[in-house]
Amino acid sequence: MTTELMAPALLEVSPAALATDEAAVPAYPRRLPPVPWRDPHSVPPALLQKYIADLEKACEFDPASAGLRTCLGMAYAMNFQVYKSMDALEAAVAAEPDHFYAQLKYAELHYRLRALIKAEKETARALELANTPWEFTLARRQLQEIRTLMRAGTQKPEWTKSLRMPALVLMAMAVVLCLMIYGR
Repeated sequence: MTTELMAPALLEVSPAALATDEAAVPAYPRRLPPVPWRDPHSVPPALLQKYIADLEKACEFDPASAGLRTCLGMAYAMNFQVYKSMDALEAAVAAEPDHFYAQLKYAELHYRLRALIKAEKETARALELANTPWEFTLARRQLQEIRTLMRAGTQKPEWTKSLRMPALVLMAMAVVLCLMIYGR
């Protein structure tokens, strides 16, 4: 399969429709677009950029679609745009709180960032939303991997305290040191 076949235009709106109120209704099918990242290393950057642009346009026309926003978040993650990916996946979960795949991918992003406490919580939520055996299997496997990493101690610490006081102490120490050196 060639890359041209994997990323068709997601949004086709005729110029006549743009002049009328028909532009408010997306002219694409309600199913999700094909995913070009089966193997992430085989996706050319130009194709990924085009796919992201098409998904952004589709999300503008259908902002309530959790599926489109989930695909956009995955595409951003493939393009190493973590903050945009997080924003898109958060918007997908907010748009449809009962959308299993959006919840699972949101949890997976936290898992890949090694924010394991948040990832465990979000994956447990995805497990509650699972309806099919396949969905249960995906969520359980991800939850198992997260818990394995937590036992191994490969998680980032959760910042629950302010860093203001240590920063002020460090700054005071630097000022005292400078006065000692240059104050003679």
